[in-house]
Amino acid sequence: MTRYAQQERQALCDTFLRVGPDAPTLCSPWLTRDLAAHLVIRDSRPDLAVGMFVPPLKQRLDDGMRDKAAQDWESLVEEVRQGPPAWSPARLGAIDEAMNKVEFFIHHEDVLRGTPGFEPRRIEPDLERALWRSLRAGAKLMFRRSPVGAVLVAEDIGRYAVKPPSDQGAVVLRGRAGELALYAYGRARVAQVDISGPDEAVAELENAHLGLS
Repeated sequence: MTRYAQQERQALCDTFLRVGPDAPTLCSPWLTRDLAAHLVIRDSRPDLAVGMFVPPLKQRLDDGMRDKAAQDWESLVEEVRQGPPAWSPARLGAIDEAMNKVEFFIHHEDVLRGTPGFEPRRIEPDLERALWRSLRAGAKLMFRRSPVGAVLVAEDIGRYAVKPPSDQGAVVLRGRAGELALYAYGRARVAQVDISGPDEAVAELENAHLGLS
């Protein structure tokens, strides 16, 4: 099994070192140091990471993030590179792929596209297909707030009807699988996706809040 999660993790760490700790990301107001801190906590501090989902614990998470982000940059990136601790189920290849393949792809793009004038990187076809499989599996969750129907069309791979047409109709989104994943995960501003459909339906989708949060 190809470990795309590991490939994207290592590539992101290389990009972290190249751009430094204070580069912008698409996760504004986070800088790269904040994103790296988030990833380390997600990997190894479930006691803090739960604050992402339990509002009363958010301040504890924020405090932990702030402390971790203040760490020496190269040491922090090395923690991201090493990944979860030995006790984590994510050390197992299949679980790592399920949990981290899309996560690290998206966050790598958050850094690469965080500065205006970015040039999209070339994604290998096998990774595009792997991203498409993951996107299909999670698309209904990502598009749950869309008030209109949606169909995803991945170039050279296939199509998937996420939601049936609404009274306003359905919107068709076309692009490479990675670009569709970026759109679905709330990065519509930078995702290179062609959108077609009734004007009202397109407007409704563009105003919808997509993604996990």
